[in-house]
Amino acid sequence: MMIMTRYALLLLLAFASLQLLCFAADDDVFYDSFEESFDGRWIVSDKDDYKGVWKHSKSEGHDDYGLLVSEMAKKYAIVKELDEAVNLKDGTTVLQFETRLQGGLECGGAYLKYLRPQDAGWKPKEFDNESPYSIMFGPDKCGATNKLHFILKHKNPKSGEYIEHHLKYPPSVPSDKLTHVYTAILKPDNEVSILIDGEEKKKASFLSAEDFEPPLIPSKTIPDPDDKKPEDWDERAKIPDPDAVKPEDWDEDAPMEIEDEEAVKPESWLDDEPEEIDDPEATKPEDWDDEEDGEWEAPKIENPQCEIAPGCGEWKRPMKRNPAYKGKWSPPLIDNPSYKGIWKPQEIPNPNYFELEKPDFDPIAAIGIEIWTMQDGILFDNILIAKNDKVAESYRETTWKPKFEVEKEKQKAEDEAADSARLAGFQRKVFDVLYKVADIPFLSKYKHQILDLIEHAETQPNLTIGVLVSIVVIILTIFFKLIFGGKKQPRVEKKPEVAKTSNGEGSSGEKAEEAEKEEAAAAPRRRRRDN
Repeated sequence: MMIMTRYALLLLLAFASLQLLCFAADDDVFYDSFEESFDGRWIVSDKDDYKGVWKHSKSEGHDDYGLLVSEMAKKYAIVKELDEAVNLKDGTTVLQFETRLQGGLECGGAYLKYLRPQDAGWKPKEFDNESPYSIMFGPDKCGATNKLHFILKHKNPKSGEYIEHHLKYPPSVPSDKLTHVYTAILKPDNEVSILIDGEEKKKASFLSAEDFEPPLIPSKTIPDPDDKKPEDWDERAKIPDPDAVKPEDWDEDAPMEIEDEEAVKPESWLDDEPEEIDDPEATKPEDWDDEEDGEWEAPKIENPQCEIAPGCGEWKRPMKRNPAYKGKWSPPLIDNPSYKGIWKPQEIPNPNYFELEKPDFDPIAAIGIEIWTMQDGILFDNILIAKNDKVAESYRETTWKPKFEVEKEKQKAEDEAADSARLAGFQRKVFDVLYKVADIPFLSKYKHQILDLIEHAETQPNLTIGVLVSIVVIILTIFFKLIFGGKKQPRVEKKPEVAKTSNGEGSSGEKAEEAEKEEAAAAPRRRRRDN
């Protein structure tokens, strides 16, 4: 059976590899697995801002290499020029890459920029955040921001200006430390599909105003920039009533609170007692110098006499709300007869409006990583550009999924071990408390029963909660007996029976003593715990 399983697995891997090779022949435009060093293939920016050091490093727990962000709180920039620019207008284009946040990601980006040709105005050695790109795609997380970016830079044919169009409501990114694969599939029907670990998380249309902000197709009209609000335009919906008059009995000077004239000083009020007194236990420090430190005074404490009395010192009537208080008078509001609504400039035809049947994508000539992150340990791997989504699927199955499954199982084992350790620590504390409970004097009659329960739970930790409940029941039972146990029955003295000795048997006292010894010998020995 084992041989058959291995044979089937080898066939599956061979088929997947053959399928991958077949696809790659025509549809694999660019692929870098980083099994070889990036030196000489990728170009690190010389810009002063980008001091982060890139490293060719293995992914933790694997023999698989990647491109590693090695330092915290740094800016990074590196770029790879493609042998041939990728035309995004022709058929399907798939953008895919893997990242692993080996140290987590609290604040930073792990996205890729797909750059326009260099004639757009950039140089590899000077690659920075201003370098023009066609698409930016990948995770970004900091504070309230947690999303998988997809940003398209699209040229307005009327104005010639490049506008950033952000995918609305992008999916959030996984927050664990496992390897994840991100895929964007640009389709010829103007749709883009966003996948995380091969599962579609978002589908959008490039031409829909509901999916991109701002929309690729601008509105037909815009507010007239030269239109000005008339000086007599009244936007107030309500106005103070000009005919309203303040009532004669309205006293604006009446205070909010007044003394409560009905209040009476309590009879036991201590008029002659101060609220604070010198601390009688305080003593003058031995090193106190009256000339340098001044005359020593004992610190004050609250007068204990005031704690048992209604109050101390001079009694004053409490304050209460003044029923005559009305505050400042203001006239009531009425509908404004001159109200014209909120002013808006009039709409005029948008000079930059254009119609669009398909996005006018700029080609991709290079792949760049330009990020600023507070974490190290971000690993990029298996960067792919393909013209067939089956190619990307094959790479996910053969390069990403095996790693992910290993990492997931390891993480699961670590989580279970951590949970088990926390539970064991909790149970040990519970058992320590229970042994102390068993030694409480008024529970002495039930001590052996409680110890039996504890020892049973120690051999089967899953019974800890049940043991706790049982001991609580015992304690409650004792309390109820103490409170509601009723009257004690009168003690009846019995005369001792005369022992029969004629038949050679021992006396009843001897029999009782022997029975006690047998019972003690039969009882299990319980281990003792020192408090």
